[in-house]
Amino acid sequence: MVTSRWTAAPAQTASLRRRGAVLERAILDAALDQLSTVGWKGLTMEGVAAGAQTGKAAVYRRWPSKEDLVADALQAGLPPFEEAPDLGSVREDLLTLCRRARDAMFSRPGFALSAVIHECDPAQAARFHSVIFGGVVEPTLRLLREIITRGIERKEVRDDAANGYVFDVIPAMLMYRSKMCASEWNDRDLEEMIDQLMLPLLRPTGG
Repeated sequence: MVTSRWTAAPAQTASLRRRGAVLERAILDAALDQLSTVGWKGLTMEGVAAGAQTGKAAVYRRWPSKEDLVADALQAGLPPFEEAPDLGSVREDLLTLCRRARDAMFSRPGFALSAVIHECDPAQAARFHSVIFGGVVEPTLRLLREIITRGIERKEVRDDAANGYVFDVIPAMLMYRSKMCASEWNDRDLEEMIDQLMLPLLRPTGG
């Protein structure tokens, strides 16, 4: 029987250590996994290290606290909201934006963010205010403002609709129905919200 001299190679390969950005990405992914499965209260630095297949010291060297780690994990994981849809009508633009928001809410980072919002005490929640506002709230409102302003220019939307109350309607409905009514917001639900609530609200007088 001939023994291969390459039998030790897999073990050697498995022992190679990840460093730098690769290791940091693995740790951030593990933190999101923990948040979306065991929640904020169940997340531990030890559990994140185990999920990332690294040592606890490697986590603490980069993030001295659980709050620091979670803030960076959320910032890295949240999907970008960079450009407003421009499909030729305010209805289609709003529907497309709502689908993006819905998909983000039910993504792994979305579940992680929900865990942080609902499980943190007020002092801890203050730590994540800038992350939530800068990564979710402000981009969504900015794109809504752009869509509605464009609709005004096309005479699809009444002139006085570009105000904070109107901008708040879609985010408020998405959050209320998701959290209080356990709605998953399928495409038909989104279409009904746009057709029965937003378009009548936005429509010019006499339109």
